[in-house]
Amino acid sequence: MKAGYVRLTEPLVRVDGVLRPATWDEALDRAASGFRTAVERFGPSAFGLFSCSKATNEVNYLAQKFARAIIGSNNIDSCNRT
Repeated sequence: MKAGYVRLTEPLVRVDGVLRPATWDEALDRAASGFRTAVERFGPSAFGLFSCSKATNEVNYLAQKFARAIIGSNNIDSCNRT
């Protein structure tokens, strides 16, 4: 183990500039709220998603479906160019 390395075992949320432990529900709600706020303020093209070329086709399919159907953005890349 590297010196100073601490493994995260629970989600953290920032409150007044300080990270504190949170439940998964709270962390996911905050992430969704952040996506929603950005899309409402700047439009769906402000959202971009990077997926992984080593992920399964199913995972990459779900990522592009989320970006396109839920967010409304075509800004998705999975680096599947070989």
